[in-house]
Amino acid sequence: MTTAGATPAGTTLPEAITGDPALRRVLAALAPARALIVGGAVRNALLGEPVSDIDIATDARPELVMERAAAAGLKPVPTGIDHGTVTVVADGRGFEVTSFRRDVATDGRRAEVAFSDRLEDDASRRDFTINALYADAEGEVIDPVGGLADLAARRLRFVGDPDQRIAEDYLRILRFFRFHAWYGRKGGADPAALAACARHAAGLARISRERIGAEMRKLLSAPDPVEAVALMQAAGVLAQLLPGADAARLSALEAVALDGAAGPGRCPRAAAAAFLPENSPPDCFPGARKPRDISGQKMDWQLRLAALGAEDAAGALRLSRAEARVQEELHSTLPLDEAAYRLGEARAVQLALLRASRGEGLPADWRERIGFAAAQVLPISAADLAGRLSGPALGRGLKAAEVAWIGSGFRLPAAALVDVALQAGDGT
Repeated sequence: MTTAGATPAGTTLPEAITGDPALRRVLAALAPARALIVGGAVRNALLGEPVSDIDIATDARPELVMERAAAAGLKPVPTGIDHGTVTVVADGRGFEVTSFRRDVATDGRRAEVAFSDRLEDDASRRDFTINALYADAEGEVIDPVGGLADLAARRLRFVGDPDQRIAEDYLRILRFFRFHAWYGRKGGADPAALAACARHAAGLARISRERIGAEMRKLLSAPDPVEAVALMQAAGVLAQLLPGADAARLSALEAVALDGAAGPGRCPRAAAAAFLPENSPPDCFPGARKPRDISGQKMDWQLRLAALGAEDAAGALRLSRAEARVQEELHSTLPLDEAAYRLGEARAVQLALLRASRGEGLPADWRERIGFAAAQVLPISAADLAGRLSGPALGRGLKAAEVAWIGSGFRLPAAALVDVALQAGDGT
């Protein structure tokens, strides 16, 4: 979460956005129709944040967008044409071009829309004012609902009546907390929006777990989601989505990280890895104290989810099998040495941080022990027992040897491990 009320760069988008040759080709192809950059691209560009996808809103109907894009040598793809969206591919990149729309009917999950010629209709159906900013081809920002002032204040506010916006799509409750985590000012959550989210929290039961899970991943990937999650709990939203979860546990995890769980003045490779997304090679910057300061990365959302202590996070958020397996590992009760050996160094460090955040004491040399254990390889294999053990007896013997080896602190020599394996294999 942003702690300072940084103001947008101005009311004109930077040339880095407007000078994009592919974007200019798409906008030019749609002329003389009105075509505007909209939403997240405008918001992030004004904040100096990275811009990934660029969406376009237009008063042209989808069929006309298809026709003009093709005539300009671009590739139009009718990805959501019934709802007014055509993806126009230019220079190998896709730009979602959506016709101005107004809602005709909503059921809390999806909307029936009608096309419109008015920008005001299109803006009024968007979720938050900071997402209802538009810009023309020259970068001049158009602000129909007061989004610029909210962006300058880092204030997340629903467009129009919060109750009506939420009733149109109950997922907007969770989006409110997600966008607050990413763009909101600490202590600056809109009271009217919070009250509306609390009133309609039960409506989230109508939203699929897949959509809920997608939003929670993004929310927990924010630089600092602690306040947003605490607000979710106060509004009754966290209990609705993740029974058993407690925002205080996430706060405790973040406190451990901020206090430098790796030790004063030390930043070992293993400790840095705990704050990184899966499969990210960590770099170590001595003196880095906040999770987002380590290699410029954010803390792993999986670690944060585990810290919340929900009863069945994998089921509630419909996690993939691989993601659910990570949650199982993060709830492991294995000793840290064995966890490092079986699950890897980074996972063991994450377990250490979780345990520390719950008040469990860690041995003074936990970092060294984890690093040592993770590097170990059982010094015997089936080849060492060939001709003496086979089949189930071989598997039983190797398992016994591994247990004995771990129990010895990975120090039993190979000869002793062979003896253990033979005894176990023979059943003696």
